This record gives sequence, structure tokens and C-alpha cells, in this order.
Amino acid sequence: MRFSISAALLGVAALASSVSADLYNRLNLNDTAFLFVDHQTGLFSLVQDYNPDTYYTNVMGLADTAKYFNVSTVLTTSREDGPNGPMLPELKAMFPNAPYIPRPGQINAWDSEEFVKAVRDTGKKQLVVSGIVTDVCVTFVALSAKKAGFEVFVVTDASGTFTDPVREAAWMRMQQAGVQLMNWFAVACELGRDWRHDINGMAALFAKRMPSYAHVMDSFNGAQAAINSTQ
Repeated sequence: MRFSISAALLGVAALASSVSADLYNRLNLNDTAFLFVDHQTGLFSLVQDYNPDTYYTNVMGLADTAKYFNVSTVLTTSREDGPNGPMLPELKAMFPNAPYIPRPGQINAWDSEEFVKAVRDTGKKQLVVSGIVTDVCVTFVALSAKKAGFEVFVVTDASGTFTDPVREAAWMRMQQAGVQLMNWFAVACELGRDWRHDINGMAALFAKRMPSYAHVMDSFNGAQAAINSTQ
């Protein structure tokens, strides 16, 4: 029963958000920046709405996407010298030249002038946001950035929190403000637009983090090899 009620509420929220947001405003590769907010080792243990391995894979898949498309990226942490811990080392290592803002105490990263400056300095108007936890670190930034005039896209499967109901309430709050909700695979596909640009590169991006997609490519490569052997 809880699931059906939650699904109905999400549907109502989606309808409400369509009143104030464009029905389909696409990500533009030339106007997009990725914000990784508080993906910290201590906070990682708070994520209960995804299996830990699945969640980690999603976060790194989104990071791979930012790297593949070479888009502007900003990273930030909150009180990393305390129990929240440092940013996931492998995530931080992927962007050695990106702005990295260790906030001394601000819960809402948008309250950090240094963070906001780093975001504005990208010169991008579309922000792809992910983080821990969804209802605080992600939602606060998403709503603040939206109010500041940015187009905001929250990556649901690279953001995690305590429970499914908490997550769904955060999703509804953001949708009602016109924030678009996506998963990392959809972000990559919308930025890529057309397989003909780089089918091998896109396929490798997906296969690296999605075993099921690796099977798709194994099937494709096998079929191609069979065709070539008959020529």
C-alpha cells in the first residue's frame, strides 16, 4: 500500500512541476556543469535506499560520464575533518584540476560563497547535481541553485539517503520547484545525443559500470565478428 500511495504522490508532484517547468528542456553539453556534493566516506554509511555496491557504482558511473564528456565539474565536502569524513578518494582523484571546496560548516553548500563562486565561474547554466544525503545536501543545493536562476538536474541514483520514503519526499519537494530528476545513464545519453558520434566510447562508458550493458556489447561484438568472418 505504501508503494502505491508514494507512486500516486510522485505522479501528482510531476504534474504540478510541469506547470512551472518546461516539459522537456534537454541537457546541453556546452552549457552543463556537474556538482558532486558531500560524497564522503562517513556519510556513505547513511545511504540505505540503495545497496552499497550499487550506489557506489552509480556515483562512479556519473563521474565517468563527467570525465568522458570533459564537462566542468565542482566538488565539495562538509566538515571533512569530522565524522563526515573525506570525499571518496577515487572520486576526488578523477578530477585533480576541478575546484574542490571543503566547507568548514555550511550544511547547504550554496551558503558557501566559495562554492557558489566556483559554480558561477564555470559559466554554465545547467547543473547536474548529486550527493549524500538526498533530502539535505542535494535538495538544499538544488532548490538554492534553481532560485538563483540555474536549470537543475538531480541524479537520483547517484544520490542516497536513509529510506525510500525520505527519498521520495525529497524528490517531490524538488519536482515542485521545477528540478528535473534523472539517473546517470539518462544523463549520459542526453549529453551524447547520437550513437554515431562515438558508439564505441559510449558503449565502453556504460559497460564499465553496467554488467548488463557489457553483455549487450558482447552480443554486438560477437555478431559483428560473425558478419566479418563471412565476408
